Amino acid sequence: MSAFNAIGEERDIDRNEFTPGLEPQPTWCPGCGDFGVLKALKQALPEIGKTPDEVLTCTGIGCSGKLNSYLETYGFHTIHGRSLPVARAAKLANDGLTVIAAGGDGDGYGIGGNHFMHTARENHDITYIVFNNEVFGLTKGQTSPTSPRGHKSKTTPHGNAKSPIRPLSLALTSGATYIARTAAVNPNQAKEIIKEAIEHDGFAHIDFLTQCPTWNKDARQYVPYVDVQESDDYDFDIHNRQEAQEMMFETENALHEGTVLTGRYFVDERPSYQQEKKELGEMPTEPLAERYFDDDYEWERSYDLLERHK
Repeated sequence: MSAFNAIGEERDIDRNEFTPGLEPQPTWCPGCGDFGVLKALKQALPEIGKTPDEVLTCTGIGCSGKLNSYLETYGFHTIHGRSLPVARAAKLANDGLTVIAAGGDGDGYGIGGNHFMHTARENHDITYIVFNNEVFGLTKGQTSPTSPRGHKSKTTPHGNAKSPIRPLSLALTSGATYIARTAAVNPNQAKEIIKEAIEHDGFAHIDFLTQCPTWNKDARQYVPYVDVQESDDYDFDIHNRQEAQEMMFETENALHEGTVLTGRYFVDERPSYQQEKKELGEMPTEPLAERYFDDDYEWERSYDLLERHK
């Protein structure tokens, strides 16, 4: 008997399977970029052969935290900034799951920034989508880690005096092995990038520009955008760390100068944390929950593990 007998099932999958049977009324504002993330996920998951039973979505707090209420997968709504540690634990306990973590720019780059850095460094095999609208939306428009210098809000009425976080550069420096930026106004690119990120074996970070028409009118709609892979003006090797770093720096500067650059920026084939742990014999090859259904399994006890260090 298996606790996860749906995993690995081969059949045709309809995108409507990822819409809850009793679909809740979305509380996102009209025109919110978060709808673009939801749509792209619903399109991407069936195309790579995933069923709702094979996916876990871990979300943080904020507008982005509502994602798993509108997406029919396993879901875990964590506290602020903590979607990544929960996602990491789930992937370690059941490597067969496709694990997606999501959070806003305040959630992911602010209070959850330390988790972001170390999850990237360890290269856990999960996909992390950060809804970047350059503002705290759910709490009504405060300046966030990605708000540009000079941005006026309730917390910075005279203008933001700090330079914004550089998400792509931070991901690269920390050790992420797939790094991309897309936008809600570019749904086809968003779908393809999410597919690539999920299929990538390692930590995949997507900085997803999601316009906030209610609390961040400065950012407008993140248009017009330029796909760096399709434009003749940009030529760099996404497998070359130095070239990727230079392109990321240019992209992050351009955003606040009125040019929205999107696309794939870096891909590395470094072994994932899960691969390394399995090679060391420190990670089970089957989901931990399977042991509850195996009457012959000999349970390990903590004192047995401690004995090995004497």
